[in-house]
Amino acid sequence: MDRDHTVGDRFDLLCVGDVAVDVYLTVSDHDAGVEDDPAGRRLVLPFGAKVACDVTATVAAGGNSANVAVACARLGLRVGLVAYAGDDPAGRDAVDALHAEGVDGSLVRLDPRVPTNRNFVLRVDHERTILVHHEQHECQWPVLDASDVPSWLFVSSVGRDAHEYEDQIADWLEQTPRVSLAFEPGTLQIARGAAALARLYRRAALVVCNREEAATVTGSSAGDPPPVLLDRMLELGPERVVVTDGSAGAFGTDGVDYVEVPVFPDDAPVLDRTGAGDAFAAALVAGIASGLSLGEAMARAPVNSMRVVQQVGTQAGLLHRDVLEALLADPPPGYGVRPLRR
Repeated sequence: MDRDHTVGDRFDLLCVGDVAVDVYLTVSDHDAGVEDDPAGRRLVLPFGAKVACDVTATVAAGGNSANVAVACARLGLRVGLVAYAGDDPAGRDAVDALHAEGVDGSLVRLDPRVPTNRNFVLRVDHERTILVHHEQHECQWPVLDASDVPSWLFVSSVGRDAHEYEDQIADWLEQTPRVSLAFEPGTLQIARGAAALARLYRRAALVVCNREEAATVTGSSAGDPPPVLLDRMLELGPERVVVTDGSAGAFGTDGVDYVEVPVFPDDAPVLDRTGAGDAFAAALVAGIASGLSLGEAMARAPVNSMRVVQQVGTQAGLLHRDVLEALLADPPPGYGVRPLRR
């Protein structure tokens, strides 16, 4: 790295991961149903029929890392996205959408050989099933100019069969120790197991995931007490761990303090739960990257999640910093971070 530059000259945060067009299709509960069986809840549609739907929303630059990038830009950070998209209208629209949100898209590579990812979100009431397709880009970690090295790197899902790319990211992080890593493992990364991504877990200043994912990663049971799950996550090497727990809120630790926070009560009806986890992770990362303690950042994260689920899509309800701070300044009774009983 050029000695004339320090980390964070241009970016507080670089987000790394898949980018996709997310199309939201709403199906009437007269045409679709949700059934429970031993394997879990299932969306049931008439087979061989034409089912009417409404295109409720389109997110031009969706995906975990793109959602976090947009959220953190709204929260006041200088943010860029490292991603691959097709050199097609959808890919160019994605870059334009990022720029419109104040996210630098100069490190998004437009691939002329592979189209942009497209996901379809099937909505019934405020629940959804997502049809996901990951295109196969030949991803390579970019050579960053010294001024582009961020203070923080956020890594989430980077696509299927991206093992070499993840290794390149881990190599770069080992060579750039002043950069802090926030890791929100995606579905495919969770499925790979902790051993395959040991360097990322060990290098992370923050890992954020949900309770079921924490159990899978550590070989535990989702029913284990929160302190047990946190301690087993810490054994992987990160400095901080935060685990979301649905309607029960979230719990986290920095290895010294163990804390929990409830959900922030809804002040309007829930329309769509897609993106709640990314909204939470973004506010958490933005807070810590801005110098807040783990507890202070955890207090802010549920506020962002509360508002994003009141809009359809992963980004429409994301809060700007002044709105989030105003909501937090006058919290509902009983809301706040408290010590986690051990």
